[in-house]
Amino acid sequence: MEEIFQHFRKEEQQFIEQVSGWLREVEDRYSPKLTDFLDPRQRFIVEAVMGSTDVQMMTSGIFKDAERQRVLLYPSYFEPQQEDFNITVFELKYPSKFVNLRHPDILGSIMSLGLDRSKFGDIRIDNDRVQLAVMNEISPYLQSNFVSAAKVKVQLNEVTDPIEMIETSEEWTEESYTVSSMRLDTVMSSVYNISRQKAAALIHGGKVKVNWTLQDQPSFELHESDMISSRGFGRVRLIMIEGRTKKDKVRLQIGRLETKN
Repeated sequence: MEEIFQHFRKEEQQFIEQVSGWLREVEDRYSPKLTDFLDPRQRFIVEAVMGSTDVQMMTSGIFKDAERQRVLLYPSYFEPQQEDFNITVFELKYPSKFVNLRHPDILGSIMSLGLDRSKFGDIRIDNDRVQLAVMNEISPYLQSNFVSAAKVKVQLNEVTDPIEMIETSEEWTEESYTVSSMRLDTVMSSVYNISRQKAAALIHGGKVKVNWTLQDQPSFELHESDMISSRGFGRVRLIMIEGRTKKDKVRLQIGRLETKN
């Protein structure tokens, strides 16, 4: 376990231990284990911890190219089917002539019901259409209790035809930057073209995530493959540290996300 820990941050150790427990459960019981919805960083950790074990892995978020997906860990004899992921997709019916629901409206309303973020997957919006993926285990509760968002009434209708599910396409553009350090506020200042003070204010204001987790420390040290998302400024992935300049600055290659429905 110590060998795995050294490749990840200290704050990720608890999740690594949880993954190890899942793998032991599959091996000991010789039966599949289905997780909640995991973000891409968490799924990366699952693959890393699996290593050379006999346990196999399959993922699904039901939407095409879903960001958040459930992971099915299973022994070699098991043949997973889509139904094994226990995911329901709902479309929201609401008075779209009077209001346009946004991602934060949906997310905030669901979280206010006391549900953890891991219990539901992607929220997709295409003009006035809104869909979300949820665990079957909570779908009856959500249908009964998720009745309003942004002060308007909503109704959940199940979507069963994959053709009716909203698709999004992601386009990444690559750019190069030179930064004085890998501090979060320093990198944000360069890639978002804002002052370090503005970057620090966003971080302290709870508007910045690193690898899908809120980060409140401007001095947080970034690594290759980290994903930064800041409300109002979009997402950036640190693709590669290309080296250092003669003045000991860091040459950084990044990917910037553009999402199109």
